Amino acid sequence: MKFAKVYPLYVLKAEGKNRTKKEVDQIICWLTGYDQAGLQKQIDQETDIETFFNQAPAFHPNSSLITGVVCGIRVEEINDPLMKKIRYLDKLIDELAKGKTMEKILRQ
Repeated sequence: MKFAKVYPLYVLKAEGKNRTKKEVDQIICWLTGYDQAGLQKQIDQETDIETFFNQAPAFHPNSSLITGVVCGIRVEEINDPLMKKIRYLDKLIDELAKGKTMEKILRQ
């Protein structure tokens, strides 16, 4: 699946809860190390999700602090590295939609 297909769903979920595309981008950039231009390039190139995460400049070292349940599965118990990264991002977007502050979402 292409990241460009999933990205608008993240934005839609956030905006439906009175959050912004800018906040979604901030979360994605924090987690993956992409800057805004790099993120937009991945979207424009319609990179698949695996490549998106594999090419991430610097996966955030605090990502291991992301815990909880996504789709009925505890994030910290996922063994597959790619699936874990996908679920980390899902969890952060869920937290945004639930109204958490950016400081808490970004584990600061």
